[in-house]
Amino acid sequence: MIEAARTSTRDIARAAVRAELAQVAFDLFMREGFDKVTINDLAEAAGVSRSTFLRYFGTKEDAVVSALDAQGDKVADALRARPAGEDDWTALRRALDAVIELYHQDRAGTLATTRLIRDTPALCARHLEKQHCWRPELVQALAERTAAPGSTELALSVRVAAALDCLNIAVDHWTASDGRLDLVELLDEAFTALAPPRDQVRGATE
Repeated sequence: MIEAARTSTRDIARAAVRAELAQVAFDLFMREGFDKVTINDLAEAAGVSRSTFLRYFGTKEDAVVSALDAQGDKVADALRARPAGEDDWTALRRALDAVIELYHQDRAGTLATTRLIRDTPALCARHLEKQHCWRPELVQALAERTAAPGSTELALSVRVAAALDCLNIAVDHWTASDGRLDLVELLDEAFTALAPPRDQVRGATE
């Protein structure tokens, strides 16, 4: 139990340092521009050695998008928690509320981060790469559901990919509006545009 407590304390301390380094990096990127800032610049601004910074973030891109790592797990957990009789498309939409929560908790900060990612090709590519890593777990979560028995892995993969595209498009529109539009409504609209016919949904749940 003592060892577990020590491990927990170390994890908390590491998470705190990681968050502080990420904030320093974000502030420097906003002031100087992402492309102009080097790992050495980040380490100097944070008051740590280059090797220490790299122990927390392997690249400067990760200092911005590392928060996405945990989001995939949250969405998968939310997906597994949806009612068994709910169709997959509705379940995916509701599961993405786990991501939307972050936008509501810190609208200004999330908007600034999202704009930095969208406006920086290297960050945008890293963001999509991170999000792509969510797919296997989300496909597995869908496969464990009973709403659409007999669905192939390809079909489930297409649904997951389409759901994530809906999220990205909704966030793009939200960012372009400077956060004035309602992100929930944007995501609902995106999902509605690709919603399967009602008779197909009924057939999947009967």
